[in-house]
Amino acid sequence: MTAPATGAVRRRITVRGTVQGVGFRPYVHRLAADLALTGFVSNTANGVLIEVEGPAGEVDRFCDQLAEQPPPLAAVTGVGRENLPATGATGPFSIRATDRAEGRTQLPPDTATCADCLRELAAPADRRHRHPFLTCTHCGPRFTIATAMPYDRAATTMAGFPMCPACAREYGDPADRRFHAQPVACPDCGPRLRLVPAEGTGVRPARDADALATARALLAAGRIVAVKGVGGYHLACDATDARAVATLRERKERGGKAFAVMCADPRTAERVAHLSDAERAALTGARRPIVLLRRRTPPDGLHLAGEVCPGSPHIGVMLPYTPVHTLLFGLAGDPPGPQVLVMTSGNRSGEPIVTDDAEALTRLAGLADAWLGHDRPIASPCDDSLLRVRQDGTEQVLRRSRGYVPRPVRLPLPVPAVLAVGGDLKNALCLGEGDQAWFGPHIGDMGDLATLEAAERAERHLTRLTGVTPCLVAADRHPGYHSTGWARRRSARLGAGPPRQVQHHHAHIASAMAEHGLDGSTPVIGVAFDGTGYGDDGTVWGGEVLLADYTGYRRLAHLVPAPLPGGDAGVANPCRLALARLWDAGLPWEPGLPSVTACTEAELTVLRRQLERWVACVATSSMGRLFDAVSSLVGVCHRAGYEAQAALELEAAAARAWGADAVAYPFGLPAGHLIDPAPMLRALLADQRRGTPAPVLAARFHRGVARAVTGICGRARAAAGLTTVALTGGVFANGLLEHECAALLAADGFTVLRHREVPPNDGGLALGQLMVAGTATNHETE
Repeated sequence: MTAPATGAVRRRITVRGTVQGVGFRPYVHRLAADLALTGFVSNTANGVLIEVEGPAGEVDRFCDQLAEQPPPLAAVTGVGRENLPATGATGPFSIRATDRAEGRTQLPPDTATCADCLRELAAPADRRHRHPFLTCTHCGPRFTIATAMPYDRAATTMAGFPMCPACAREYGDPADRRFHAQPVACPDCGPRLRLVPAEGTGVRPARDADALATARALLAAGRIVAVKGVGGYHLACDATDARAVATLRERKERGGKAFAVMCADPRTAERVAHLSDAERAALTGARRPIVLLRRRTPPDGLHLAGEVCPGSPHIGVMLPYTPVHTLLFGLAGDPPGPQVLVMTSGNRSGEPIVTDDAEALTRLAGLADAWLGHDRPIASPCDDSLLRVRQDGTEQVLRRSRGYVPRPVRLPLPVPAVLAVGGDLKNALCLGEGDQAWFGPHIGDMGDLATLEAAERAERHLTRLTGVTPCLVAADRHPGYHSTGWARRRSARLGAGPPRQVQHHHAHIASAMAEHGLDGSTPVIGVAFDGTGYGDDGTVWGGEVLLADYTGYRRLAHLVPAPLPGGDAGVANPCRLALARLWDAGLPWEPGLPSVTACTEAELTVLRRQLERWVACVATSSMGRLFDAVSSLVGVCHRAGYEAQAALELEAAAARAWGADAVAYPFGLPAGHLIDPAPMLRALLADQRRGTPAPVLAARFHRGVARAVTGICGRARAAAGLTTVALTGGVFANGLLEHECAALLAADGFTVLRHREVPPNDGGLALGQLMVAGTATNHETE
């Protein structure tokens, strides 16, 4: 060791955030080398540790530039600096092995194949030409292959694939794009593709390039292929083949619910749907979600089978995000094949997505004609994310999964180690501690054993990757929720006592507050509209306006309750919901009314008796059920084959007439604490008698709801002096309603909170549960 050079300084720098597995250490190495500094960089369990030494000016420049242009997948959340005595070191700056001390860092999400890798994939002279698992530091799987932290190859599902000498050289070269890219591989070191045909197809098993060629041929021939991606299996077929799509819909028992499609490239997507600049950016970005787009129809657009998205003006579109997907569509020289594929989750209705190869052969038997799989295990299921782009260009995530998970949400207040289990629909867990919370991937509906087991696996995976062991479990108050029962069992195993149960709509509002960084020192006016939620009075809530912060809430206003005949089972019959609403409002069941004609005489007789005697009925203030009822009243949807079908089709009808006029049906606001739909129903029925088209009726209803929201919030402001409104709950996945409410409230001087990366539906519920439970625990220990 030599004496310190004159003017030399040494500094220790800790970088927190998503800085492992993204090429951050090579970036630091290059920056230090350019400035002729000495020292080292190392991964630790808390992030990246750097010690750098050299002239004071150059060290300052290094620190200033450190977070200016990080690698594409890096996200720096904090940089700490500490001055150290200079040592006089003169050797080159080095990259040290990972420090495996205890701590926490952030793992990046899975991201789409980068442009450099795509060029190699298509280049005949490249050694990774047509390699289905091509990746580098800037792209590829991370979350779905990681089994522990710190993020090293031994802690991934690539541990079973030793690197060949060529890959090892790239992996160990700081100047290479694949330096410490944990999934690095090539045709010599694996993984391997394989195609397994169903019995009776007459197709032979195949491997590697032959497997892909056979899969393409099967898709072109109208067959259904189960394709293993990074987070699970998809079921794929040619989206232009009406028979293939109808077969897939029948086999999967999909009902009328729309399928998502994958387009070969952005130009093909332009032929399928209309794209704004913001929608194109979302579609082509590294996250590659499904984006809800306005569908084109022939002759303006590419002809897709009608069964892809029946009755909907929108279509969910995504682009290839793995080399396997790209190769399925084919490269130069391949035989022509489908350029738009239906890509739907590989599962049976209500079950979690399949990830295991052996399990896929049994659970997807009868659905697929062949399985295109591979031998790289999936550590965690991760379904595709879903979003829409608002008129102002901002995004609203409707399903937060691949591409987003496990990127943390920064919390406005510190919380103890909390596991929040969400609700029963669109379930996603959330684990938090300190000022960070991590969502798990979308799990789905917690209605069967397979989904509950998927939740357990997701929780274990999230705990391993974050290092957070929960001391408290939070759940919904609904006594019949499967998720609440699961929370009780999990809390007992942790020895954490009973779970803290959080009211459903309070959790929705807290979720919106947390996403926007509100510390809860001032309450908000929370408008929580959804299909169902267990109310304080034992009835079904869902049309709620609450004065809320993280510590509590007060019910300011709500939709006038009406009978829900048949309870939850009645949700599948919007015509019955419509007639129950009319009955509650004292309005007659006129013989020509669409909801009346949709029912048999026997059904009408039974329904009337149910309502008169209150048999098998529960009271509900649900705004979601009112949308269902109006959908039937205007003649759009009388029987729902999937969740929210009636409301989605009502929104689609309203969109067709949105610019026709500015009429809004009136809602009563008696005493300032009720939202009464009776005046709206009378106006709608009067228009219907005059022959007003269903789309106009639907649009006027949407505008009426938005006016009612603005009116009730105005009264709340006058009473409580609050000017911030949070719009939350599954009903606000309705783009027309959300836009109109936000515009009217903003024009009236309110600050409006709308969800962005946290879903407004029950997929975002766990974040609110976590904040309410964590805040209450903090207050109890003060």
